[in-house]
Amino acid sequence: MFNVDHKTLRLSFNEFHGISAKDMPQYGEFCLIELKNGDYTAGEWHPDDYRSKKSTSGKFIRGTADTIGSEEVERWHSLERYDLTECLEDEEIGLINLGPEKEGCRSVQFDGFKSFADRRRPKEEQYCLLIMKDGSLAAGRWNKWRHEAGGVFIYAPALASHSSDKVWAWTPLSTDQIFAAELELENEKKLEKKLNKNPSADPELFKYGMDIDTYYEKALAKLREEFYWATVTMMKKKTPVWQIAPLHGKYVFGQISKNYCDDSDIVTPWTEGTTADEFIDFLCKYTHDTVKNSNPEEKFKFGTDIDVYLEKAFENVKKDYRWLDKKMLKKTWQYDIRRVDGDIEFVRRYWDETEYSVYDVESAEQFIEWVENDYQSTALRENKSVASYEPHFGHIDIYGWNLERYVFHRLRTGDYMVSVTAGDRTTGGSRDFFITPYCFEAKTYEEFLDRYLEIVPAGSFGLGKKELLPDNELKKFLGY
Repeated sequence: MFNVDHKTLRLSFNEFHGISAKDMPQYGEFCLIELKNGDYTAGEWHPDDYRSKKSTSGKFIRGTADTIGSEEVERWHSLERYDLTECLEDEEIGLINLGPEKEGCRSVQFDGFKSFADRRRPKEEQYCLLIMKDGSLAAGRWNKWRHEAGGVFIYAPALASHSSDKVWAWTPLSTDQIFAAELELENEKKLEKKLNKNPSADPELFKYGMDIDTYYEKALAKLREEFYWATVTMMKKKTPVWQIAPLHGKYVFGQISKNYCDDSDIVTPWTEGTTADEFIDFLCKYTHDTVKNSNPEEKFKFGTDIDVYLEKAFENVKKDYRWLDKKMLKKTWQYDIRRVDGDIEFVRRYWDETEYSVYDVESAEQFIEWVENDYQSTALRENKSVASYEPHFGHIDIYGWNLERYVFHRLRTGDYMVSVTAGDRTTGGSRDFFITPYCFEAKTYEEFLDRYLEIVPAGSFGLGKKELLPDNELKKFLGY
């Protein structure tokens, strides 16, 4: 790689520009930013009026839902206009000037560079200045991969990122609120781990011992007075299930979830009582409706032959997804009725007979509906897109998520679907919606939209009649 010693390297930024109508970055230019409070970060410039090169109102984007408003910025320095390759190949160089040093100019130096080659990596959510392996400069917020050594620096919406294997060296920029919150969480975890080394147990709370199944069995005996079919297996379908776990140095009845970032346990304690018998009564109330709705006579009202349920689902889907045939269904999930932990269950499996998941449904109709959803997705996968149209839209916030893509597709059979993608700062998702033939029975485009927006409502997915009705290209694409 490069010959310069990154540990002693300094970068001097000497061409800062103030925030003024005559001196703004180009739209989309990625910049080092000095904030008015003296902190340093980076981001991609997006003016509020993208048609004006002189607009000082806007934001520097650091990632999805991660921005710095221009009113917080003192000055900016381009990161895009430099290639350090030639300098980094000279082992004698310890200081690289980015722009000429002039009297009275604003100059800031960064050092303390570290390398992944030295098995060093930033702390989670730390925003860093990067020297890339191609000699360019960049920046981004570090997100480690959960179960691997590497990670990425997120720098733009939709989780656009620089992979760690593309970065030659990095150094932290200033601490911001996101990173500060991550540090506080990390300190809380360390304290919790220390407290939980030798947890105590309240004798009134755990007078029946430290096996959670003992408490479920005692609650089961009470439930069977009302529901003869009740089992512990049914009770534990009400999730999260309750466990006995340490919290703040004491054992508690708690529900355990996993931290998305690092797989650590998050314990939510039971707080509705102080004794073992109160907890047992609570378990009865907590699982009551789940057991009530697990009546096998209602659940398997069409018998225990799985083909009966699958045929009903297939015929229902076939009404709208006319091209669906049973050969396509061999490429998707397979279904069975099996005995699991003593209870008869609907299960879903793929090719491996030994691996399956239980469908927690209350009725035969609900199971059939689940299968229909699977068959609909399979039908769409088998019907390839032959043309597409993407309406134009600006920034749309959907309950904290940002609309990123909204694309109409004409399928091979002449049918239509729409694909919607949205995300927040750290995650995102996509959904496909089939536009049913019923929508196209409308005589006018406006009537079509009324029916279409019942499937993909504006309040949930971003675009409504106000945006779609004036779009003549979309109207033409849909055949109106």
